[in-house]
Amino acid sequence: MLQSFKMAIKSIWGNKMRSFLTMLGIIIGVASVIILVSLVNGQMTYMTEQFASMGTNQINVNVSNLSSRSVTVDEMYDFYEDNQGLFSQMTPKVSISATIKSGTETLTDTTVTGVSEQYLEMKDQTLDTGRFLQYSDILSRQKVCVAGYYVAWDLFGGVDKAIGQTLKIDGTSYQIVGVISRQDEDNMEAGGTDDVLYLPYTSAVRQTKNANVSNYVFATADMDHTTESKTAITMFLMGIFKDDDLFRVSAMSELLDSLNSMMSMMSMMLGGIAGISLLVAGVGVMNIMLVSVTERTREIGIRKALGAQKRNIMQQFVIEAAVTSSLGGVIGIVVGSIATTVIGSFMGLDATPTPGAVLISFSVSVGIGLIFGYMPASRAAKLNPIDALRSE
Repeated sequence: MLQSFKMAIKSIWGNKMRSFLTMLGIIIGVASVIILVSLVNGQMTYMTEQFASMGTNQINVNVSNLSSRSVTVDEMYDFYEDNQGLFSQMTPKVSISATIKSGTETLTDTTVTGVSEQYLEMKDQTLDTGRFLQYSDILSRQKVCVAGYYVAWDLFGGVDKAIGQTLKIDGTSYQIVGVISRQDEDNMEAGGTDDVLYLPYTSAVRQTKNANVSNYVFATADMDHTTESKTAITMFLMGIFKDDDLFRVSAMSELLDSLNSMMSMMSMMLGGIAGISLLVAGVGVMNIMLVSVTERTREIGIRKALGAQKRNIMQQFVIEAAVTSSLGGVIGIVVGSIATTVIGSFMGLDATPTPGAVLISFSVSVGIGLIFGYMPASRAAKLNPIDALRSE
């Protein structure tokens, strides 16, 4: 075995260019599998983090209130109070499309949302300075708001400078009582996660001149009981609306599971497509090994004449094919790992070579060497020693 391995290395080294071209297909195939799978996994990690920042323990409820059938905020709070074992927080959510002004400065991409005093804890965010909304603000419909980091800097030139300042939301004045800590450490831009404004949902309802609140967010007390919590909300709303087309209940954790399942399928599909190039590379290995057998027919005849068994000849050529594809696999892993890091950095993803992709692609490359090297090795082993010695 050791002697066959040494002879394989000597043969590969003796035909450097041909060996490299044979390995090239393996290198490209292995590198492609690693790059594609790792980038998809990097994207999956990024999207998972984005969903986590939105709250994987949250359930979003959207209702279509009718004049004959509707649910009020008080009824939703009564339901929440009756199911404290399932839910830890709840807030009505009123979205406003508005223009923000302060002096001559104007913001048009700011996300303005009416929420309850529990919203900050639900989003797992912290305050940079000041305070968040309080129950008294909700009860008395105070004209106060909590600004995002971008709003404070863009309109007032700093976080501390924003506290106590007044801005106008579609002409209605609100006083800033707090500023949320910076959420995006890399980018702070219009329409981003720091370009937000929170005000009491009661004030937001008055601002929109709509008496009905149609969106609510629940935070589950236990992630393991998400399905049970979702069912409880569904049954409660069904009792009011009598029609499941009039409301929608969606759990963030279920959306995340669906996303992960879809991304995993995509990763396997792209890995399979890249793996086709490994099969093509296997054909290349087989062709080169057949050429090698033809070139070394006389050598095979001499070895057989000196007593070499059929299995010795077969072992030599199979090992040579396996070593060729294995070296190609190793080089492919190095190339794929470097390319993954570079491409991931360029795309802004934390993409690292996936151990599973590395192991599978290398195993496939070795397997290809063994499988596609078998036929040429078998042909060499079956050569008649006399005919082999007479070949030129």
